Amino acid sequence: MRISELAQVLDWEKSRTSHHLARIVKRGPIAREECADDRRGAFVTVTPEGRSAITAAAPRHVEDVRHYFLDHLTPGQVTLPAEIAELVVRRNSTAD
Repeated sequence: MRISELAQVLDWEKSRTSHHLARIVKRGPIAREECADDRRGAFVTVTPEGRSAITAAAPRHVEDVRHYFLDHLTPGQVTLPAEIAELVVRRNSTAD
């Protein structure tokens, strides 16, 4: 993902995004790669170390989501967030 796109998604200024990414790059889970097409642009990518951390965290994350969220919902309520998200996306895409 381009750093400028990440800044836009986060609703952060590019300088703030770059500062935080530089700190994370030093820890190793992500890397910054220059864009071949646009020397001013750069991509942020997940490193093998970062992929390993995600893989290691995934089972616990799933367990926590089930414990703190899904286990408290009825089967009908479980599908509501996805239905609401689809409705919002659909309406926003036609609003432009």
